[in-house]
Amino acid sequence: MASSLCHSYFNPISVTPFSSTKLHCSSSRRTSLLLNRRLFSVSATMASPTKKVLIPVAHGTEPFEAVVMIDVLRRGGAEVTVASVENQVGVDACHGIKMVADTLLSDVTDSVFDLIMLPGGLPGGETLKNCKALENMVKKQETDGRLNAAICCAPALALGTWGLLEGKKATCYPVFMEKLATCATAVESRVEIDGRIVTSRGPGTTMEFSVTLVEQLFGKEKAAEVSGPLVMRPNPGDEYTITELNQMNWSFDSTPQILVPIADGSEEMEAVAIIDVLRRAKANVVVAALGNNLEVVASRKVKLVADVLLDEAEKNTYDLIVLPGGLGGAEAFASSEKLVDMLKKQAESNKPYGAICASPALVFEPHGLLKGKKATAFPAMCNKLSDQSHIEHRVLVDGNLITSRGPGTSLEFALAIVEKFYGREKALQLAKATLV
Repeated sequence: MASSLCHSYFNPISVTPFSSTKLHCSSSRRTSLLLNRRLFSVSATMASPTKKVLIPVAHGTEPFEAVVMIDVLRRGGAEVTVASVENQVGVDACHGIKMVADTLLSDVTDSVFDLIMLPGGLPGGETLKNCKALENMVKKQETDGRLNAAICCAPALALGTWGLLEGKKATCYPVFMEKLATCATAVESRVEIDGRIVTSRGPGTTMEFSVTLVEQLFGKEKAAEVSGPLVMRPNPGDEYTITELNQMNWSFDSTPQILVPIADGSEEMEAVAIIDVLRRAKANVVVAALGNNLEVVASRKVKLVADVLLDEAEKNTYDLIVLPGGLGGAEAFASSEKLVDMLKKQAESNKPYGAICASPALVFEPHGLLKGKKATAFPAMCNKLSDQSHIEHRVLVDGNLITSRGPGTSLEFALAIVEKFYGREKALQLAKATLV
């Protein structure tokens, strides 16, 4: 819930209450005018214009940060424009993840946005810093009293370099704190708000950061509405935990070979979290698209580009096949005879397989892949599981099966996979590096 978000405020923005003008009229006339004013106020609130948000991306942008920001703000009802600062809309983000922006930054430099929010990642953060058009837009936001936000390296590299943090409290990724201290009052908050600037630390704080920005744009009620279905961590920053039954070794030869299928309607946060974290761990992750096109349009309209089509991926064997959620994506997985056959062979060979969010309920359950297993799923989908005895667990491992609940558990889910292949120590190192 928004009320439990871990952020701190400094110089909070004050809102001047409406002051009514004295009316020189009869009592009934005054009552009528006041009633009309109240009705107009409610109507105006209900008909408030859409909030417009700009998220610039570049080669080397941190994909999890960018995708969570896009996804959560769109859940909140914002009109989000993803703009590439490169010469093409296709962007090669960190960890080999390919994204397609909505437009080029050069096409929207004259547009007005309620919020500009900068993702981190290297060399993406440096590219954003060196983009003069973006610098001018962000400075105009500040001059016009509109919101700016940045995460990871971007507060220090971009906002700080541009002189926008002077006299302000801000936070950033730990290794950039020394640089941040030269241009701001550096603090270690997971999310920091100072006036019209909001900053945050890294991948593991991105969801809190994004929900905070929903609150800044739309209010606490909308932030609570958005945060609920995300299944956010109740104790951000604490050591992650998993529940494991029927413990078994997950083995591999030299490098874990992992297949992550994606389809139109897949949950982009979950897909990117899995790919991002497992590639950080140096696993060989193959992203395979269902259908005939490498580009898929995910559930919140983020465009992701797969490595191969599933037809090509089918030719190989994998140490793990793991499915992201998303209603449309899960339905596509369940309808794919090829993918279901691969999953059944994986399970029959006692090799690891897993899913998060809607996929355990919509893919595994109807195809008998949960028989004799304990599993969890997205809360609203758990009634579809025949065995609901362990659904409250955020990440659940039962032998060669791993399941999890939703976007807010996706980093924990990915880290649990790392733990099963590489051990707890390696997973905790990654958790610390990503600020989970």
